[in-house]
Amino acid sequence: MRIAGFRDRMLSGAPLAGTFMKTPDVQILEVLVSSGLDFVCLDAEHSPFDRGALDACCAVARACDFPVLIRVGDGSPREILHALDYGAVGVVVPHVDSAEKAREVARAGRFGVGGRGYAGSTRWAGYATRPMADVLEQSRTETVVIAQIEEPAGVEAVEEIAATDGIDGLFVGPADLSVSYGQTAIGGAELDAAMKRVGAAARAEGCACISFVPDAEKAADWAKDYGISVFFVASEHNWIRAGASAVAQGVHAIKSGG
Repeated sequence: MRIAGFRDRMLSGAPLAGTFMKTPDVQILEVLVSSGLDFVCLDAEHSPFDRGALDACCAVARACDFPVLIRVGDGSPREILHALDYGAVGVVVPHVDSAEKAREVARAGRFGVGGRGYAGSTRWAGYATRPMADVLEQSRTETVVIAQIEEPAGVEAVEEIAATDGIDGLFVGPADLSVSYGQTAIGGAELDAAMKRVGAAARAEGCACISFVPDAEKAADWAKDYGISVFFVASEHNWIRAGASAVAQGVHAIKSGG
């Protein structure tokens, strides 16, 4: 029951490894499902995923009982509704920089007045095979809503964002924050302070603390320094290129005639 248990695992503080998937292709997802990762996030913000590709990938993920998140293009109710109806276990919402936006995002991810519209005939709901009460309970216990904190304004409002009912995780964006603080590479005193503040806010409210990292070594450092427990490690692009580069370098190092 990997999908059903994902939210509880995320909130428990257990270290979870995932990645951003940038290629809208079900075969790539199938390979990643077999890798031992805990989840994959389909990146619909910065990659060419259309509705058909998102739907197909979520169908494969549900069939494999594998947790898939979708980073939506924006925090609109329409984008969030589509992602969850496809069968994603949750959404990662960019640019949540105020408590008001956090409330809007949380509402869009939950059923109720002004929130997610109810439809029983979706993949996520079992295509009209399950009672409404069961589907509503699944939403309460399974659905994950993650707010990205990637602007200084979001850092300043992070305690209120973390305290928003329906926000399950805070994703601190090191690249966007570094750019916002005037840096040309990830790092700096302001980023360090921001990540510590986001980590403290997450712990205070029982949210998961989440970030992007390039590798497992950085994940270990940031787990210790900031309390991050959920890691979006690189992407399949990075891993394909790294593997191909290593092979090319090895072959090119062969001495001619050897």
